[in-house]
Amino acid sequence: MLTLTRLLGAATAAYSAALLVRPDLLARPAGLANATGEVPGGTKILVRAIGARDTAIGLAMALAPPGSALRTAVAARVASDFADAAVFGTALPEPARRRKIAGFAVAWGLACAAAGLRAR
Repeated sequence: MLTLTRLLGAATAAYSAALLVRPDLLARPAGLANATGEVPGGTKILVRAIGARDTAIGLAMALAPPGSALRTAVAARVASDFADAAVFGTALPEPARRRKIAGFAVAWGLACAAAGLRAR
């Protein structure tokens, strides 16, 4: 499943790079935009930081040589997804959005973990 690991890494990198340009892609579904739909400046900074982190991890998953480097990249992806799930799942203002965002993070983390385990 090396190919699936690479595809998940590339998809992570692409989405995360988009967050650098358009932080509203995460902020709005998470309920972090204001009443007019605008994303506050501080929220944009934090979403861009997440995007930068995840772009780097996604590229590592897509490009790392097989072996310990790839396993480390996958482990970083899974740990980041589970940490995001814990934070968003407990701190977002609306329960439905907490479940949605945390659920997606857990699902993506599990998909990456499964692909990484099969890529050995």
